[in-house]
Amino acid sequence: MSEFPSLDFKELSEAQWRRMLTPMQYHVLREGGTERPFTGELLNEERAGSYHCAACGAELFDATTKFESHCGWPSFYESKGSSTTELEDTSHGMIRTEVRCTQCGSHLGHVFPDAPDQPSGRRYCMNSAALSFVPRSE
Repeated sequence: MSEFPSLDFKELSEAQWRRMLTPMQYHVLREGGTERPFTGELLNEERAGSYHCAACGAELFDATTKFESHCGWPSFYESKGSSTTELEDTSHGMIRTEVRCTQCGSHLGHVFPDAPDQPSGRRYCMNSAALSFVPRSE
């Protein structure tokens, strides 16, 4: 559930997004950018909890689906229900699958079919700047 339940995120202007997000979050979430590998603050997060969209607060991933892929970004083998949307991305001279938040349309990262040791065989390679972490209360 979003921490901003009354907002229609798909109706926000880019000026409104700029005011709500840090410059790095705006670059990643709204411009489809990528943070440098091995620099994200959630890369080594190992606590129980859940990962949410940094733009709208929608719950995207459970910490139990996170795994170490050695790619430099937080990796998960599945998203929560229909919380993410996948789109073909042909930028950078290759075909990839972009992952966006279903609730607000923000760019999160990409998903790759290169995790055969994980239950889904997939690697959701997400930018830390696109996520917020909510620890599970004990």
